[in-house]
Amino acid sequence: MMIYDKLLSKEAKLAVVGLGYVGLPLALEFAKKISVIGFDINEERLAKMREGIDPSQELDRSAFENVDIEFTSSLDKLREASFFIVAVPTPIDSHNQPDLTPVLGASRSVGKCLKKGDYVVFESTVYPGCTEEDCVPILEEISGLKFGTDFKVGYSPERINPGEKVHTLPNTIKIVSGCDPESLEQIAKVYELVVKPGVHRAPNIKVAEAAKIIENTQRDVNIALMNELSIIFSRIGINTYDVLEAAGTKWNFLNFYPGLVGGHCIGVDPYYLVYKANELKYHSQIISAGRFINDSMGGYIAKKLVKKLIGMGKAILGAKILVMGLTFKENVADIRNTKVLDIINELKDFGADVDVVDPYADPEDVRRMYGINLIEKPRGNYDAIIVAVGHEVYKDLNEEYFDNLTYDNAVLVDIKGLYRDRIHKLKYWSL
Repeated sequence: MMIYDKLLSKEAKLAVVGLGYVGLPLALEFAKKISVIGFDINEERLAKMREGIDPSQELDRSAFENVDIEFTSSLDKLREASFFIVAVPTPIDSHNQPDLTPVLGASRSVGKCLKKGDYVVFESTVYPGCTEEDCVPILEEISGLKFGTDFKVGYSPERINPGEKVHTLPNTIKIVSGCDPESLEQIAKVYELVVKPGVHRAPNIKVAEAAKIIENTQRDVNIALMNELSIIFSRIGINTYDVLEAAGTKWNFLNFYPGLVGGHCIGVDPYYLVYKANELKYHSQIISAGRFINDSMGGYIAKKLVKKLIGMGKAILGAKILVMGLTFKENVADIRNTKVLDIINELKDFGADVDVVDPYADPEDVRRMYGINLIEKPRGNYDAIIVAVGHEVYKDLNEEYFDNLTYDNAVLVDIKGLYRDRIHKLKYWSL
């Protein structure tokens, strides 16, 4: 009996290793159809999941109902699985180099549990070649089994977008790949259990890895172009969003916008491709330039505000500035790799007094990760306000709201262009 049939009859179990914003919804979807083991090393997070709570605040309690899943940190329990999906983070280090520690650690854990006939599928975003060149040797070494003969491996890149309510896992085409034709077909059938539009069968694992890495690289480069244009248009004295609205009347114009590029996908994945290119003795130019521009935007925004305050006769030393929004994108609680931090740190370096509010971010997470104490509500009497994240609750704020929080002759920095053509008394600037 093939692995798909064993899973469907519940003679075998599927395990998802890593229950973050990618792994948890995947595990719960599979658990509607087959028996699932949800494995994670964080017991605090596991305790919440056992109570029907998503630590990432993406899923409501109903997602935990009527599912066949056991949450565990036990390798003994993990050994009961025959089909392993690795969905751990793949961050970068302080030098913008790939940090494979989580995915290699997960490979070691799975290697300790592998049996003949088992399958291992990686979902973590990596550079092309990583699965077969970095992860498979660990699986072989730890398990003592032979890749391709004793166990099969595949790659199916995650396409979970934090905060996304439309393009969710069940209704988004999934890329799948395998180490041979048989494994490709079995992996495809397994994923077809939870993906309604079906799957795209990539010809090999490297193609699937590359497809994922360029999805976010393409967005990064396009946003970098918009950011560079915003710098140019600012010097000309015209609003970038006005220009984009006009240009967007052409049918084939691509709708990208300027902004901060953080988080654990677009702001990270291109560095994995740059790393692989360097390994192959090729210096990436467009990708690296895009990363430089986008990584510089926080500092650019802060310096632009400083110049405006000085130009208005205000002292930057001791200036009171409110930053609204700290998460890496709108309407999510995730603060990892948020580029709003670059704005805050730059302003503090100039001696400004910076308050930060965010209705989604967890104050304890912010304090632990960045040493910033979120305030519950604005204190008032600000010299400037920066609306850094386009949270839904910010969109309907009017000029009177900001006016009541500021001194006379204050500056409103609207990074996302939410209040364009609605601000008349305050000094207004957006990208």
